[in-house]
Amino acid sequence: MSPGAAVTVAGLRMRYGATDVLHGVDLRVGHGETVALLGPNGAGKTTAIEILEGFRARSAGEVAVLGADPAHGDEHWRARVGVVLQSWRDHGRWRVRELLAHLASYYTGLGRRPWDAGELADAVGLGGRAEQRIRTLSGGQRRRLDLAAGIVGRPDLLFLDEPTTGFDPQARRACHGLLRDLRAAGTTVLVTTHDLHEAERLADRIVILDAGRVLADGTPAELARRIAGADRVRWRHRGRPRVHATDDATAFVRGLFAAHGAEIADLEVRRASLEQTYLALVRAAETSPEGAGR
Repeated sequence: MSPGAAVTVAGLRMRYGATDVLHGVDLRVGHGETVALLGPNGAGKTTAIEILEGFRARSAGEVAVLGADPAHGDEHWRARVGVVLQSWRDHGRWRVRELLAHLASYYTGLGRRPWDAGELADAVGLGGRAEQRIRTLSGGQRRRLDLAAGIVGRPDLLFLDEPTTGFDPQARRACHGLLRDLRAAGTTVLVTTHDLHEAERLADRIVILDAGRVLADGTPAELARRIAGADRVRWRHRGRPRVHATDDATAFVRGLFAAHGAEIADLEVRRASLEQTYLALVRAAETSPEGAGR
């Protein structure tokens, strides 16, 4: 285990009857890091996150979250952890500010300094809805309230399960901005998402999970280079087509223009992408002996 990490997982296994959902998963999330957990439906993402949150008992393996086993975390440990679920049963008759103030009082009682309810409503884009009853909110507005409820206690570690589901583009940008602010303030974030572009924008590191196994772990750029291959640069020099594969397209193009200047025409750079990486890994996993048996 890694005492300097916010989350450390070693050999995590989960079995339901005769079915293994997680097969010896290893994971480390450093303090202040944002890690995205990617994978198709049924990959085991939600099961893994629920174990880390302390909501589900594991079958085997070692887990430490903020220095404690989440299966035995007390209320002071839980106050340091924020959780944004895909959905939750809210209190429809409560008003937005009323609910956030009630949640904040719990953290105050445990010696933490929660968000002011009004300031938090403004931060998630619900300032104009602060006195509105929750049952009258739209789906996207309820999702903003989910996020507010997850961060009201200013958590040291935040778990996000598909955080921007139902958001319009403007709300998604606002959410991403808020998450970047939290990261800048030192909050550790572990997010599950199906949105590859969202993972690239938000995450310092990406972990790809499929069929309960970690397929890859690295920054978006590292994964793209490792799996999808090098960037490809195409151009014409004195009318002749050229192509070159490189791990650093920017440096190569700079050198190309320094050497040939105006003689370069029809320049095109195709960068290895996270989407290519993800699809290649999942296809390979599905055709492997383990994947074929799913």
